[in-house]
Amino acid sequence: MQNKTSKKHSASIRPITETDTDKIVKWRNAPSVMEHFIYRTPLTAEGHLNWYRSRVQTGEVAQFMITDNETGEEVGSVYLRDIDPVNKKCEYGIFIGEDSCRGKGIGSAAAKLALEYAFEELGLNRVFLRVFADNTRAIKSYENAGFKYEGTFREDVIIDGTGYDMVFMGILRADWDNMKKGE
Repeated sequence: MQNKTSKKHSASIRPITETDTDKIVKWRNAPSVMEHFIYRTPLTAEGHLNWYRSRVQTGEVAQFMITDNETGEEVGSVYLRDIDPVNKKCEYGIFIGEDSCRGKGIGSAAAKLALEYAFEELGLNRVFLRVFADNTRAIKSYENAGFKYEGTFREDVIIDGTGYDMVFMGILRADWDNMKKGE
């Protein structure tokens, strides 16, 4: 995949490389990022490189760095995981690692670029995500990117003995095509 830039928005994405490890580890371990992840074990460089080599390089995951087009600064990462070519689906994930870059539409723009890759280049039919029900900022960003609410799994995740509700959202190829027609 070549680098993709959103002309209407302020983000670009490019495939990650091993040299991005330090940034990914720093962002992923930031408390403001980690609190929105189900798996909260600190990420190490070794753990990320294992992920990169065993999942990204094998095609099971497509992961990208996000650049803020206004500053040229890399600010986070977006990924499509558990890519299932038989059922034509995958799970979506994103994190903006730079606190100052949240709430600027960068996440929604990066999501649209990742969805374009999922539907246009991978030929998938469905992209879904899970998000903590109380993460209203993320839910709004996902809606802006075209994801639709599909349901809430009550106390689906237990963290430190507390149950958390998870919202499931998804977007189909037909939704994407209709969105593209409306632009």
